[in-house]
Amino acid sequence: MNNNISRPLGLSLIPLLLSACGSGGLLTTVGPDYQTEPLPTPASWQAPQADAAKRQQAHQGDPAELMRWWERFQDPALTRLLSAAEQVSASVADARARIEEARANLVGADAAILPKLDSEFASKRSSSSFGGTPFIWNQFSAGLQSSWEIDLFGGLARQQEAAQSQLESRNASWHDARVAVAVEVADAYLSYRYCEAQVQLLRTDSDSRRESARVAAVAGQSGFRSPGDVALATASAAEGNRTLLQQQAQCERSIKSLVAMTGLAEADLRSLLNGSADQTAKLPTPPAFEIASLPAKVLLQRPDVAAAERDLAEASANIGVQRAKQFPKLSLSGNITPTLQNINGAALMLAQTWAIGPTLSLPLFDAGKRAADVEVAKVQYQAAESRFRAKVRTAVKEVEDALVRLDSTRQRLPQGREAVSGYRANFQALQTLYQSGLGNLLDVETARRNVLASELALEELEQEQVGAWIALYRAAGGGWTDAGESPNPDTAAAGPAKLRAIGNTHLYPNQNDMLNGGNS
Repeated sequence: MNNNISRPLGLSLIPLLLSACGSGGLLTTVGPDYQTEPLPTPASWQAPQADAAKRQQAHQGDPAELMRWWERFQDPALTRLLSAAEQVSASVADARARIEEARANLVGADAAILPKLDSEFASKRSSSSFGGTPFIWNQFSAGLQSSWEIDLFGGLARQQEAAQSQLESRNASWHDARVAVAVEVADAYLSYRYCEAQVQLLRTDSDSRRESARVAAVAGQSGFRSPGDVALATASAAEGNRTLLQQQAQCERSIKSLVAMTGLAEADLRSLLNGSADQTAKLPTPPAFEIASLPAKVLLQRPDVAAAERDLAEASANIGVQRAKQFPKLSLSGNITPTLQNINGAALMLAQTWAIGPTLSLPLFDAGKRAADVEVAKVQYQAAESRFRAKVRTAVKEVEDALVRLDSTRQRLPQGREAVSGYRANFQALQTLYQSGLGNLLDVETARRNVLASELALEELEQEQVGAWIALYRAAGGGWTDAGESPNPDTAAAGPAKLRAIGNTHLYPNQNDMLNGGNS
């Protein structure tokens, strides 16, 4: 009768044990519960946003809008380069591999909470005598073994929590790697177009100097110009050609860099870069946008900040993992092994063995190792928290820097254009005076250098402005989103509660107008 009572009682405990899986420890869950806390950020950006009233807010609340920002450059060459670079990028591939590694860790953490079941098959032939006539003993067995660790104090649940946070962090890091590659390629492409523009200016200048040298040589042969003027004009032409050749070499080096970044054949890359005459020597024109006035909202769009916050959550969960090792462990194990056997070829007989029972392991003495592991986990959490806060400060700095650069170029560009116009008028006046025989060639060459320097400075300003827009795009998060484009299908299909840090502008559940860090 006792057996009849204990059997339904044991069966009634199974739902209770199963309900504990994935929801914490059966008795309690040790370790800190990770909670987000407000992390103060500036109330607004200190650097001004020029002409903000004339632009739309970045993303319009949707990160996918900024993700398509590159397409609005309307530069097919840039779009093709960005796509090719992402496909061959080692950093993106490494980030993808880390996602798969984290996913495997999560599968392992999920599996640790559930029972394990294994099987084995064996065949054995032996000879025995037991002091008498030897006999042949044949055995054929098939067995099942099962084990199940009951998560009494939440160590396995904390391990699952840490693995989930790690997967989310690695997924955000993959997006960050993609954004970084896009910005790197865009900067390299911008440098090449800037180099082309410089070559165009230098070629025009070199042609002008060469023509002046030719005219001066003819005038010198006729006695209308002194030998000194002829020599100066010839030297100026040589200097202009030297500078042009140097800049052309720099453009060639830029092409080599783009080949290395994108993996495209150099012939294909040159064809792509020179495919449209409208794009040659022309800087790309980025569409202007305004970032949100609240720094916290901008920082929430950055995948590197999201990854750092998930690393912090993982470190918090690891404290619970180590703390649970200081408590007893309970496991259930069992096996059943039916065996067919015979002796000296007689008929097979079935022998069946089985065993089942709990095992309770108690940590008694480890010379302080478990306590030390807990302290290490706490220190690692503090380090992760420092890295997260540092990442936030860096993010604020990068946005502020980009805004300062944009505001500075906005103010300097009109001055640069005015300088070019003035120097060009001065050069034309001096050149006309010299050609009429009333001017000095040295004054003409000085004016020519001023024109060239001002034109190059203006081109550099325009490049700096485009580079500042690209930097602001990067600082604002790069328009990352996880909607259907994660390399991990399980992650992409996860619900919002599972993936708070991925592709969601409301990255932290308690976030309103403040960026949240973590608290354990």
